[in-house]
Amino acid sequence: MAGLEPLYAWARPAISRPQDALVCGVHWELVRHGYRCLGTGDQPGPDERKSELLPAGWEANKEVYTLRYKSTDDARELLLKAIMVEDSMILNVMDRGSQKVADVTLAVADYINPEHLDDFHKVYKNTEELRTRITSGILAPLGAPTEKAKKEPESEKDLQRDDDPLRIPPRQPAGTRAPSWPSSVNPFAVGGGDLDPLGGRSGGMIVDPLRSGFRQPGIDPSSGIPGRLPPGAVPPGARFDPFSPLGAGRPGPDPDHLPPPGYDDMFM
Repeated sequence: MAGLEPLYAWARPAISRPQDALVCGVHWELVRHGYRCLGTGDQPGPDERKSELLPAGWEANKEVYTLRYKSTDDARELLLKAIMVEDSMILNVMDRGSQKVADVTLAVADYINPEHLDDFHKVYKNTEELRTRITSGILAPLGAPTEKAKKEPESEKDLQRDDDPLRIPPRQPAGTRAPSWPSSVNPFAVGGGDLDPLGGRSGGMIVDPLRSGFRQPGIDPSSGIPGRLPPGAVPPGARFDPFSPLGAGRPGPDPDHLPPPGYDDMFM
């Protein structure tokens, strides 16, 4: 438990019993988790300030130790009572803001060597287990700081606002809208229509009259085009661009359909 050694050296003159050493270890574990001690007793005293040290007179009552703590962000205040019952210590902690209570019972002999109170390196044992018991039995049940709980309704309100079907979404400046991708299955298909314009996909700048999407029954360039290409001139399956639009050769409109202005001669 790093940092406990200088604290124990400072508190050593007041430590006369094994439970004193255990309270010192519990105190330091609370300090490690962001709490500072305010003082002793149930009620605040004059000129109190948060400190990593134990307050004066903390060990006066060997049967009931009463200490008050406050988090470094001032969000929570804890009231700790360590009560001795025979050879065990009952740690009872109350969060004064939420009124939540947590407690854990520790056998003093499991964590303190009473014959080595003068030697910090021998006085504590099973320190990892002690830390786990304090964390799981006291700190975890008390829950998150109250400030976090105050922020939750605002988050829920934001979610409800986003789900409102009548809310008008904010306007986006031109050029900032996300592009409409053709498919999420193959992200590498972007631009495929231009790379393969006759592959049957949308896009591209070349229109194949034989694959334009309109039915063209009976058109087969390999069979020839009457009056233009003999049969077999175009290999089967080859790409073929006709010399003129399909259906060319049909008779054009009669000149009389659009006579020049001022001409009344029907025989012209």
